[in-house]
Amino acid sequence: MKNKIFPLLAAGIFACSFVLNAAEPPKIGDKAPDFTLKTLDGQSVMLSNLTASNNTVLIVLRGWPGYQCPICERQVHDYITSASGFADSKTRVIMVYPGPADDLKAHAQEFLGNKDWPKDFVYVIDPDYSMVNAYGLRWDAPKETAYPSTFVLDRKGIVHWEQISHSHGERSKASDILNELKQLPE
Repeated sequence: MKNKIFPLLAAGIFACSFVLNAAEPPKIGDKAPDFTLKTLDGQSVMLSNLTASNNTVLIVLRGWPGYQCPICERQVHDYITSASGFADSKTRVIMVYPGPADDLKAHAQEFLGNKDWPKDFVYVIDPDYSMVNAYGLRWDAPKETAYPSTFVLDRKGIVHWEQISHSHGERSKASDILNELKQLPE
């Protein structure tokens, strides 16, 4: 009997420690976890470098769940249309496109399509879910990648606003984020 209980007990303890150590999404007042991801042209982008010189809006898209998400398309279009407002507020927008490593870069390029990408917007891919996992945003279900999320960070990398959608909808609107940016300290 002892020989059967010990492996079950050990497995239970391991599972509990994994759950207890799972990353939690950053909350208002937290310092956003730093990360480094690559752009489509292979340039490394470190979050702390962006926040050091600008307020930053960090948007985690659904990326590649097996198709291009139409709600992500609408959200990105909304932000691109409002690009001048982000430029006027001296704010960088970084969008993270997560997904399985196989062909993620090609899918990310397809997502950009013929979008007129603003110069103050940064688009990076997360092919191993390192950023998504560090932020506790992994939506680990069939045909899912990450919970669509938005964070407003000041120049110290502190979260001043966050929205995490546990569905496909409930996305941040550029106009709401531009209003939030007005509340940040100079």
